[in-house]
Amino acid sequence: MNARRILLPALLAAALLIAVGPARGQPSPPVGAPQPATHVATSLSSAAVAAAPSKPVAIQRTTAKGTNRMAVTSPQIRASSAIPARHTAYGDNVSPALAWSAVDGARSYVLVLEDPDAPSAQPFVHWVAWNIPANVHALPEGLPTRASPTAVRGMVQGRNDRDGTGYFGPRPPAGDAPHRYHFQLFALDRMLDLPLGATRNDVVAAMAGHVLAEGELVATSQAPKTH
Repeated sequence: MNARRILLPALLAAALLIAVGPARGQPSPPVGAPQPATHVATSLSSAAVAAAPSKPVAIQRTTAKGTNRMAVTSPQIRASSAIPARHTAYGDNVSPALAWSAVDGARSYVLVLEDPDAPSAQPFVHWVAWNIPANVHALPEGLPTRASPTAVRGMVQGRNDRDGTGYFGPRPPAGDAPHRYHFQLFALDRMLDLPLGATRNDVVAAMAGHVLAEGELVATSQAPKTH
C-alpha cells in the first residue's frame, strides 16, 4: 500500500512533464529535433515583417543591355534628401525639373516615379512617361498633367495610381516614416507603341529587352506635422 502511495504521485508528475514540456531553465532539445508547431506560428514577429524587403520598383524589374549607369539629377531635389513641399501633393504638386546623361544609341527615354513604401501591393506610381525623344536629356519644372505636354514634343505621359495623367506628387500617409521616391530613367533602343492611358506595368512590359541603360535619383518625403 505504501509503495502505491509513493508510485502514483511520481507517475502523475512524469505525465505532466511530458504534456507541458521542460520547465524554464531546462536545456533545449538537441539541434535538429522536431519543434512544437506553436513555435512556427509565433516566430513571425512584427519586427520580422517590418524588416521584409520593400516592393521592387521598375529599375529592379528590368535588365539593361549595357553596364553604364545614367546620372539622374534635379536642381530642386538632392539625392537621399527631403523633396521640397512645392513638389509634393501636400504643397503645389508641381513636377520637378529633371536631367540625365545621354546614352549612345538611344532612340527614346522612359521616366517612372514610384514609392515602394506605400501601403499597396505594388509600388505606388506617381509619374510615368515614354517616348521622350533621344535628343532630350532634361525636363522642365511644372509639366502640365496631360498626355502630350507641348513643352516636350513626342513625350507621352501615362496613368498614375491616383487615376490621373502625368505627375502626382508625394503624399505619404500622416504618421508614416519618410517614404522613398525613385525617379527612374531608362534609355531604350526603340520607341514604344502604347495607347494613351497606359500604365507603369504596360510600359515595363513593353520595354523589356530594349533597355540600353538606366539610372535613378532617390529622395524622400513625409507628411507635414499639421496634416
